[in-house]
Amino acid sequence: MRTRTGWRRTLVGVLTGLTATFGLTAALTEPAAAATGTPAAVTKYSYTSAAGDYIGQGQTASYTPGTATINAGGTAAYVRFRVQTDTTWWDVELAAPQGEELHPGVYRNAERAAFRTGRAPGLDVSGDGRGCNEVYGQFSINQIETDDSGAITVLDAGYTQHCEGATAPALKGVVKYRAFPLSYGYTSDSGDYIGQGAAKNFTGSTSTFSLSGNAGGVSYNVSGNREYWTARLSAPSGEQLEAGRTYQAERFNGAGVAGLDVYGSGRGCNQVSGEFTVTKLALDTDGSVKALAATFVQHCEGVDAALHGTIHYYA
Repeated sequence: MRTRTGWRRTLVGVLTGLTATFGLTAALTEPAAAATGTPAAVTKYSYTSAAGDYIGQGQTASYTPGTATINAGGTAAYVRFRVQTDTTWWDVELAAPQGEELHPGVYRNAERAAFRTGRAPGLDVSGDGRGCNEVYGQFSINQIETDDSGAITVLDAGYTQHCEGATAPALKGVVKYRAFPLSYGYTSDSGDYIGQGAAKNFTGSTSTFSLSGNAGGVSYNVSGNREYWTARLSAPSGEQLEAGRTYQAERFNGAGVAGLDVYGSGRGCNQVSGEFTVTKLALDTDGSVKALAATFVQHCEGVDAALHGTIHYYA
């Protein structure tokens, strides 16, 4: 059994993958696939350094297991993430306030991790021998998991670091270790009643997600950023959802037509036209859906303006 510091459904099955260093070894997991489009865990590191930033030297780079050795270690109290190639290396340290553990959320007013004071969280990003004496910044945790020993097995985080001063040029980075995508995003055309012409993204640092249903139909629920959203996708009557397929949809499914109903913050459609595409789908052995990736376009009440959305639930 795995200890979870963030809400997450259990993902079953075993993948081959990276081996954690710092004396710790953990098995990769993913949902049991009962359909095509099996989700795959993501491990990567990328950063963008502003001109004048001492650590990143104004450069931008991205690394994956195909181009670098990427390891994660430590515990939910203090995470250490390392990237190494033949010519360069990066260390990212993320620490909870003293006596606490990291969980999904945003950590502001971070100080240099090993020397954090009071209730401050810790951040320390160094590379190729360049490090900060003082750190000013913040970081977000989208996903974090540990095994029975407390070792890190999953991490999805982002950071902004200022070196030696709060107004110094910024170094920004994204850290992913064996993480499955988990998010919801939408853009709304002017005149779309549901989205009110807005655009917004929801991630694990600000929002919670739940998915229920089976191959006949699913319901995806999102809460965060002062909003609530539900997306219901269903296959045509007598059929099942399939990864890689695009469905023409109305609010209620029927023979030869799929069902689509996306509503949020008290606003919903009486009549829907549109389409959705299932890009990835994984089912548990009992037929319940465990992972889903999809996109949709919804027109409300027959107007041309549309709500466009993207769903990632561990896929």
